[in-house]
Amino acid sequence: MLAAIRREKPDHVPLYSWVFGFAPPQHLRWKRNGAEVSHWYTGRMEHIHTLPEPWDLTDEFRRVEAWLSLGVDDVLDVSVPWGVSEQASYRDSVIRSQTEGTSKQVLVREYETPDGPLRHAVRRTHEQQGAGWVIQPDHVPLFEDFSISRATHHLVSAPEEVGRVRWVFCEPGEAERNWFRERMAEVSRFAKERGVMVQAWSAFGADAAVWMAGAEGAVMLCMERRDAFEELLDIIHAADKARTELALAHDVDMVVERGWYSATDFWSPRIFRELFKPRIAELAALAHAHGKPFGYTMTTGVMPLGVDLVDAGVDLLYYVDPVQDRVDLAEAANRFGGRMAVAGGVNSGVTLGSGSAEEIRAAVTQALAAFGSGGGFILSPVDALFPDTPADAVETMIQAWRECTER
Repeated sequence: MLAAIRREKPDHVPLYSWVFGFAPPQHLRWKRNGAEVSHWYTGRMEHIHTLPEPWDLTDEFRRVEAWLSLGVDDVLDVSVPWGVSEQASYRDSVIRSQTEGTSKQVLVREYETPDGPLRHAVRRTHEQQGAGWVIQPDHVPLFEDFSISRATHHLVSAPEEVGRVRWVFCEPGEAERNWFRERMAEVSRFAKERGVMVQAWSAFGADAAVWMAGAEGAVMLCMERRDAFEELLDIIHAADKARTELALAHDVDMVVERGWYSATDFWSPRIFRELFKPRIAELAALAHAHGKPFGYTMTTGVMPLGVDLVDAGVDLLYYVDPVQDRVDLAEAANRFGGRMAVAGGVNSGVTLGSGSAEEIRAAVTQALAAFGSGGGFILSPVDALFPDTPADAVETMIQAWRECTER
């Protein structure tokens, strides 16, 4: 994995799959306290998702062992916590209403900070997510994908509220640092024993802005009050930088920034270059100063923004997707090859989700042919294996990868 990320020739082109509730075949499952562990998750999801079933470090290690037993690659993910000022406090409540025989709930978290209050209110929608899918929590966390579309009042709903965010999202405190140190001691021990890399998810960037202000709210804040939006990005960046420094003080192999909400679905290339790129570059430079590569996640808008990520110093881009982002893999290899490693090549939702065995094999073959085996490419389903990803489709992908890489 690290050789591919450094654009050196690896002993094989890696095949690496994030898991987001993937239901593995029966022979790869284990039991915890007498109950079968039926879905796989990753430490990347810690602090920002509510899982429907327990998942701890023992499970994380068992998942790695299971993947390695198949001859494919895996990575240990560690999510870096953030701090909340001791001068800030919050109170949770629930607003209940009855409409036409239907009971409705709005979950509320109200913060008190030295600069004034913040309020975050989210409709609780009680969806039946299905086995393995993450669920809506019974409170309003600071960061949660569920809250973006269900919010009746976003955390940041007016320009004057921006400065108050610094009290509820700041650099890790003593408790967070102690937690991370203890977590890394266990992770590092296992990683060294099994020879797997550790990547720390240490920065939220644009994702945090969307979590806090909502998708439309963040865009409108940027358009109408750019000064306030830049202040929000500065607050986020300060916490992200401290979290990245904490990660780099421990035995991690790479740090990664989320960028799902930084793509052209939300922002113009000009906005990205002016506001996001410089902050990405600063974090990448920080990682490089410690001799570590820097990864970035963007699943759409890769072709117009990929060169900017190269310029910013990104070493690995998650992901290139020939389906949802309509990326021409040969063109992507030509544009980024030798300058930035990329992961991807196979779409999980369409190709693995409903494609035939022939279509899956063709996707694997085309991706490996486009990028070659000289380094800088990680074959990976975009952007994860989900609860509804068929296990037999994953087995077909693995077999096709084996056949192509063993020639």
